[in-house]
Amino acid sequence: MSPTIYDIARVAGVSKSTVSRVLNNQTNISPEARVRVLEAIDALKYQPNKLARALTSNGFDAIMVISTRSTKTTAGNPFFSEVLHAITARAEQEGFDVVLQTSKNSEDDLQKCISKIKQKMIKGIIMLSSPTDESFFEALDSYSIPVVVIGKVEGEFNNVCSVDTDNYHDSIMLTETLINQGRRRIGCLHAPLDYHVSVDRLAGFKQCLAAHDIAVQNSWVVDGGYTNESALAAAEKLLSGESRPDAIFATDSLKLMSLYRIAHEKGIVIGEELTLVGYSNDMLSFLLSPPPVRIEVPIHELGTLGSALLFSKIAGNAVPARTRVATTLASQ
Repeated sequence: MSPTIYDIARVAGVSKSTVSRVLNNQTNISPEARVRVLEAIDALKYQPNKLARALTSNGFDAIMVISTRSTKTTAGNPFFSEVLHAITARAEQEGFDVVLQTSKNSEDDLQKCISKIKQKMIKGIIMLSSPTDESFFEALDSYSIPVVVIGKVEGEFNNVCSVDTDNYHDSIMLTETLINQGRRRIGCLHAPLDYHVSVDRLAGFKQCLAAHDIAVQNSWVVDGGYTNESALAAAEKLLSGESRPDAIFATDSLKLMSLYRIAHEKGIVIGEELTLVGYSNDMLSFLLSPPPVRIEVPIHELGTLGSALLFSKIAGNAVPARTRVATTLASQ
């Protein structure tokens, strides 16, 4: 049987409350008593129960990471794996555990968050997605716990801040490269419009066409969903038939890969018959031939900065409500 704090108290010759104060790093204890307790802990090879310590102190040293998306839509997505790696690395430096939450839907996510907040199981939350329905943020804000959103936040909140790139203007810049190459038959393969990032990228695309007096061909603006299957089906739709675009803007890496694959299957020569631009990363661009003109999103930086903001808020420091990270336009 594992030793308990009662065993420590007996060996050290102190009360149980004295042992508890030592375990919780409280100062109202004599140096001599602290030494006896620490020696007893060492002799008994005591491993403190983390839950018990949390319930008798100010909670776990832990943060929660949530995506507000189902695992089916995030599985295999390089953004979520890379940003999570950056967050866990920073949390380890801070001595914090990371609780990764997956749920069926946003309401399930919210209830799990509230439950853990009430149980003092977490001291902060990082959200990896930014839903257009910001009632999620409003609900969390009422619990006065630090929340950092990697994505856009439009509303004004007391405890919620965001770190993001400029998706709207980046998408204008990407679409502009197609127009500068003389393309006019331009389509867009986008993600569902449930999140700010998708809304802003599609809006930037449409704004750029409007600025150049190019009409939006609605049949060439296709929702590619979240999964491999839905993205491939949408790419197939865009590239089928005689009347198809000669240039396409892909709003994320999954859509971009799907277009390359379907174009290859149909014998469409990318760079000649079809020009593609979109959002990508170094590894994907290395694999695609010819490499597309692309926006390279600094995923690791978003995770590192987002977690740094969260730990600063947990420490009681003031942080900006909105922080923007620069992106890179690349062609090779």
